Amino acid sequence: MIGIISAMQEEVQALLHELKNISTTEKGKRTYYQGDLFGKKVVIVFSRWGKVASAATTTQLINDFDLNELIFTGVAGAIQPHLNIGDVVIGKHLYQHDLDARPFYNQFEIPILKQLYVETKDSSILLKATNNFIENYSTYVEKNEANTFNITKPKVIKGDIASGDLFVSSKQKIAELNKGIASAVCCEMEGASVAQVCFEYDVPFSIIRIISDEANDNANIDFARFANTIASNYALGILKYYFS
Repeated sequence: MIGIISAMQEEVQALLHELKNISTTEKGKRTYYQGDLFGKKVVIVFSRWGKVASAATTTQLINDFDLNELIFTGVAGAIQPHLNIGDVVIGKHLYQHDLDARPFYNQFEIPILKQLYVETKDSSILLKATNNFIENYSTYVEKNEANTFNITKPKVIKGDIASGDLFVSSKQKIAELNKGIASAVCCEMEGASVAQVCFEYDVPFSIIRIISDEANDNANIDFARFANTIASNYALGILKYYFS
């Protein structure tokens, strides 16, 4: 079974519309939707925002369901100039940018594990699926919605991601992230905590992030609308190709 998590309900809505043979489980104030998605047995859940919420949800998923893979999908803010709204980042190394246990450990180093980051599973098939989606994204995203967010020629890259319990919305914070984790291309609030739990339970995982803003002083888009009309349909299209 494949576990699918998003931090916002809107981000999984398109997937839920396509889910067949649905059964639900209520635990920890979350609803876990089991069913068939494009021929695969899956369980889909909305985790809520932040590292604690996503870690708790991931742990519940792993303990309650027989997972052979976990996928987190959602939005992120770009912290490198070559990324635009509508681009997709397939995660490589996941860093916790707000983790600092100095002088006992190096900045960003996970205590006990002694790792600066956690690496995702081999992403070659997911990258191919995402490129296939990008070539046909207009099939999944309405033109007027793409125009609303100035999405014209989306692209996909594999890159490092910085996670932390902070909504990044200033150029100053971006500069700090660029200096501290120079390889990171985007930032969000859940990926690295999901990565750590999966690492500790030895569950292969992937992180898909759709760029929704530039994480700066202009990060004021309608996130609910973007998640519902853009990110949710991106996830639908990418996973359709990935599962085929």
